[in-house]
Amino acid sequence: MEPAADRLPFEEPPQAVSITALYRQVQAAVTASFPRGHQTWVRGEIQSISDRTGHCYIDLIDPDAGRGRDAAVLKVNCWGRTWGPLKATLAAQGIVLEPGMVVVLRGRVEFYAPKAQINFIAAELDVSALLGRMAARRAALLKALGDEGLLRRNQEIALAPVPLRIALVASSKSEGFKDFHGQLAASPWAFAVVLYRANVQGAAAPPSITRALQAASASDCDLVVLVRGGGSRADLAAFDHELVARAVATSALPVWTGIGHTGDQSVADIVAQRSFVTPTECGQELVRMVGTWWASVADGGARIARLAGGALEAAAGRDGAARSLLVSATRSQLHRHAERLRSRSTTLAVQPRRQLAAAGTAVEGRTARLGAAAGVVLDRHHDRVGSWRRLLAAYDVERQLQRGYTITMGADGAVVRSVTELAPGAAVVTRFADGEAAGVIRSVTPAPAGPRPAPDATHATEEGR
Repeated sequence: MEPAADRLPFEEPPQAVSITALYRQVQAAVTASFPRGHQTWVRGEIQSISDRTGHCYIDLIDPDAGRGRDAAVLKVNCWGRTWGPLKATLAAQGIVLEPGMVVVLRGRVEFYAPKAQINFIAAELDVSALLGRMAARRAALLKALGDEGLLRRNQEIALAPVPLRIALVASSKSEGFKDFHGQLAASPWAFAVVLYRANVQGAAAPPSITRALQAASASDCDLVVLVRGGGSRADLAAFDHELVARAVATSALPVWTGIGHTGDQSVADIVAQRSFVTPTECGQELVRMVGTWWASVADGGARIARLAGGALEAAAGRDGAARSLLVSATRSQLHRHAERLRSRSTTLAVQPRRQLAAAGTAVEGRTARLGAAAGVVLDRHHDRVGSWRRLLAAYDVERQLQRGYTITMGADGAVVRSVTELAPGAAVVTRFADGEAAGVIRSVTPAPAGPRPAPDATHATEEGR
């Protein structure tokens, strides 16, 4: 081999091939491993999927390998003539291909030289296997919810007896919203509906419904209602999603679902408190429930009114009987008292004359007796007055003076009753029946002890007597 320094700068190695030749070799190798017309089955996890052009483009990765930058990616092309019927089949089974799903495809391998890319041209998808995996995933979700105590949790929440405040989770433009809201609007009851908007179809539906359910659960409404109009099983796939199922199961308010499905119940229906086949039926049940409550109240009111009317009639009857009895008793009492008054009036008309006559007779008798008695009393008092006069005459001073008695008085005119009241030189006046004599006491001689002198004895010697 010649030294590198001796080679020309742009000399090609004799074994170098062109890109076209290289791709021919790759194409030959691929064709040798995967002969034209030969098809094989491939199992992979959907990393991304797009069908906006009428064809379906899928990136598959190995579900059992790592998810790093070096993970192998298989580009799958499903052309429109194959994808159209396949998509219809999937929709009929309620299947929507989305990232994370593991699928089994049958097709052929080809090398696309313009992009130096190995493509897998899909011709068939194993729907049965996919359905089995979806059923297994649904069963696993239901088991997990049951193990966590969430499968019947919402059914244990008490519902208000008159649920009038409704938190509605729906798309405002959907037929389901119109059908449900129309039932409430046409009823005579005062429903208050608060709409929580959500996408109810497509890949964005599960997180959108979940957010709306969580917001409705935190409201002050009586009931959360989740509705969606009819559609294929694929259209209703969001209601089997774990996010939606958990949002319903963990709601703080009771949840009713009215999902327009014709097949099996969705997981959201199973964990909800009540589920209905259509939004219309859900609305009708709410109207019926409130109407039943009102009927019970109205029936109770009517019964109370009937009982009250009967009680009033009975009371009126008792009152009428009491009034009749009272009128009869009053009339009897008035008649009895009228008779008594007539009797007493007759007695009063006769009795005064009798009493006046008796009183006149008594007065006449007493007058006669009073005249005689008055004479006797006057005579008695006349005699008593005479006795008093004689007694007074016996004690008359003038008469005593005429009998020879005197009265000695001091200078002050006071009667001297004892010699102890006199002293020599005292002036005195002695009164006689026929005059008075003045004098001066020369001496005073008290009477000796023993019997008193006669009344006419004089113990004082008067000067000038």
